Amino acid sequence: MLKNLTIGKVAAFSEISVETIRYYQKIGLIKEPDKPLSGYRLYNIENIKELKFIKKAQRLGFNLTEIAELFAIGSGKCSDIQTKARMKRDQISRQIADLQALEQTLDDLIDCCRHSSSEPHCPLIESLSEFKPD
Repeated sequence: MLKNLTIGKVAAFSEISVETIRYYQKIGLIKEPDKPLSGYRLYNIENIKELKFIKKAQRLGFNLTEIAELFAIGSGKCSDIQTKARMKRDQISRQIADLQALEQTLDDLIDCCRHSSSEPHCPLIESLSEFKPD
């Protein structure tokens, strides 16, 4: 079993930089092991699991505040975790819709430019520069 690991070893196993681990400790996301009177702080497999959890949660779109909430809920309250996951999924769906709308707007502007190449001013630039007072 992995125990008595230095922060460098934990960083290597978890594929997270030492600086990032220290940052997570600084913001209270993960606990910093006690430092013995002589020597280095020692970590174990549980610390690696926590760090892997953080990275996987980030890949699913959770930010550090949300990850802290997941840690606080714990694994015993699946319905609470499920609610958080649904909220994150809904947020991502809204972001996808927003990005698709942006994509369509850019496609329209690109198409406008393509059909107006003989004009002295670029329609895309004019659209971005447009000012309409409220």
